[in-house]
Formats: sequence, structure tokens, C-alpha cells
Amino acid sequence: MTYTMIHGNRLFHTDEGPAGDRAGETLLLVHGGACDSHDWSAQIGAFSARHRVIAPDLRGHGRSTGMTGGMRPREFAADLAELLDGIDAGPVVVVGHSMGAVVASVLAVEHPSLVRAVVAVDPGYGFEAEFAPQLAAAFRVPDPVGTAAAVLGGLENPAAAGPEAEALRVWHRRRILGMDPMTVRDVFHGLFDEAAAPLTVRPGVETYLSRRACPVLSLSAAASLKAKGIDGGWEEALSRHPYSASAVLEDVGHWLFQERPAEFNALVLGWIEGLPAA
Repeated sequence: MTYTMIHGNRLFHTDEGPAGDRAGETLLLVHGGACDSHDWSAQIGAFSARHRVIAPDLRGHGRSTGMTGGMRPREFAADLAELLDGIDAGPVVVVGHSMGAVVASVLAVEHPSLVRAVVAVDPGYGFEAEFAPQLAAAFRVPDPVGTAAAVLGGLENPAAAGPEAEALRVWHRRRILGMDPMTVRDVFHGLFDEAAAPLTVRPGVETYLSRRACPVLSLSAAASLKAKGIDGGWEEALSRHPYSASAVLEDVGHWLFQERPAEFNALVLGWIEGLPAA
């Protein structure tokens, strides 16, 4: 368990897995907005058996403080770039979920020497232009936490049943309810207000994503792609590297890596195993 002061905030991260010549790749796991690194609980053990795995809480999330600075993807990415430099960890395979995939893409575009590859998990970009301002406006309310709980709750898999599925829903909701309201507001404005559009909204985000020179694996829930009005080939077509690939999982919600961890882990580890030599 490690805390590092970065840009005036105390950033929590864990660093696990084999060291030195026994390590495979270095993986950086980046959670989504109003979440934390516990999201990767079903991945850290599987990934760290072969690879070095770094799992931070972004500023203002989980055990990390958010006393200074903003809550936008570029600011999160700048924190992670400094963290990686400080622990001598780059270049990394960045595995980002939701907003974390936006942060991963910013790292790949604006800090390319630190990024070997990107795995974008049900990413928080690719939305229609009309969607973003509506969602940003929904957070200009006295209770942005309640709005976040409703929005993210709507991304759960309605078909998932049983005690494990219910436990995931309760965990996700209670975590949001425990967050600072202004942090929640700023996180979602940072994704969906007018200034954020080039990173999240079509068509501008297509220009930005095409600047990623590294391999990209995109793993999406079919329901998410349908809601955005795109298909599984959309992101693959924007990826410049020939090793880039995409896969679409049916009958899952936004946290697909928690619902079907064995399948997800096998997909990601298999793709990483085949990465071309740097």
C-alpha cells in the first residue's frame, strides 16, 4: 500500500507482481469516474501472476485526496504520468474502464513514451453530440451524487440475477453515495461539458483517438455500443497500429470485467501475450 504526493494530492496506488527479469509487461489499471481501484479486484491477482500491476485511485477517488486541481481526464493523466516516472514504470499497458479509458487515451496521445498499449474497456467516449450537453446539465443540481447513482445504476446489467449480481449493484451504489458531491459534479462535467467534447463526443473524438500510435484493444458491452449508435468496428477503424483489435460482449453491463472476469482476463492476457516487440 503506497501513497505518493503528486500535484498537491496524496495518490494511493498498489504495485504488485514479479520484479526484474521475471516480469512480463507492466500494466496500469485505471478505474472509471466515481469508482476506485477496488474495481479491479478480479483482475489484479490474475494479471500480477505474470505481469507487474499498478492500480491507483485517481485524485478525488477512493483513498486518494482531491484537494487541489481539477477533475478532467488530462489532469488525471498528468497525475499518472508523474506517478509512472516516479516509480520507474513506463512504458505500460494501460487498461482503462469507462472514464479510465479516456484517461488511458490521453496518456497514449500526450505521453506516448509512457504507453506501450491501451486496453479500452467499455470506454467513456464515442457519444453522439446531442448526448453530452444533456448529461452535463443533469449534474448542475443540488444533489449530483444522486444523479450519478441514477446514471451509473442505469448502466448495470438488468438481466444479471443472484446474490453476486446484487452485491455488485449495492457496492457500486454505496461507493458513489460516499463521494464528495462537488468531486462527482466536476468529474462528470469534465467528461461531458463543452470543453470535454474533443475527448468524448463524435466526431471530434475520432480525430483525437486516431492520434494513438500504440496498439489498442477495445472491449465493449453490446448495449453500450447500441446506446452510442456505433458498432464494434468503430474504434478499431480509428486505431493506427495493425495489432489493434476489438471485441463485443453480449448480455453484460458496463462493469463487464466484474460480471465475467474469467472471460475478460483471458481476452486481455491473451492479447497482451501477442503484443509485438517494442
